[in-house]
Amino acid sequence: MTQTYAMQIELLLRGHANAEIAGPMIAYMRNQFPFLGIKMPQRSALTKQFMKENGAPSGEELEQAVRELWALPEREFQYTALMMLEKRVKEITPAQTELLEHIITTGSWWDTVDVIAGHLVGALFSRYPELIPVYTQKWIHSDNLWLRRTAILFQLQYKGRTDKELLFSFIRLCAGEEDFFIRKAIGWALREYSKTNPDAVRQFVAGIELSPLSKREALKRMG
Repeated sequence: MTQTYAMQIELLLRGHANAEIAGPMIAYMRNQFPFLGIKMPQRSALTKQFMKENGAPSGEELEQAVRELWALPEREFQYTALMMLEKRVKEITPAQTELLEHIITTGSWWDTVDVIAGHLVGALFSRYPELIPVYTQKWIHSDNLWLRRTAILFQLQYKGRTDKELLFSFIRLCAGEEDFFIRKAIGWALREYSKTNPDAVRQFVAGIELSPLSKREALKRMG
């Protein structure tokens, strides 16, 4: 059988697995996922060299590779899939929003979701703003907390282009949630926006009941 792009990467990375390194990596991620034991600098170097020698996939080949890597158990494969997507971030199309939804909601944890939200979804929605109401309204009302977190965080890098009313409306919807990852996302999103519009953030925080965590994170840069 002809090996797919993802299968070749799997063989490459498995050949550099290190059980001694994997243990602390698993513990750091609170035993959520198994790891091969390849730290980021080595994994990045291996992946870059592989793509240099074999080309970086795009289009349907990229989507197939991402889905195959995402289905593997060890976390390094998901990190590698994200690295491949980030390399082609300017080529991601509206048709691949379903792929982004898939990887947000599969094997979900902050380490992958935050990259997807802030880099991939944020970049896609910046280029295709007509997608924002279609998907973020669905996500913020979803039962999946990682979709809600993505809706709150996708504007992290927008700075002056941030739709503050949209951001504030999403935070109002989630302000009463007790989940740590939602509370942290609220604070993080407000803190980032405070770098651009501190007065708006200060006024918003003063007028809404937020968890101590969210409030502390939101105002961290402003004292």
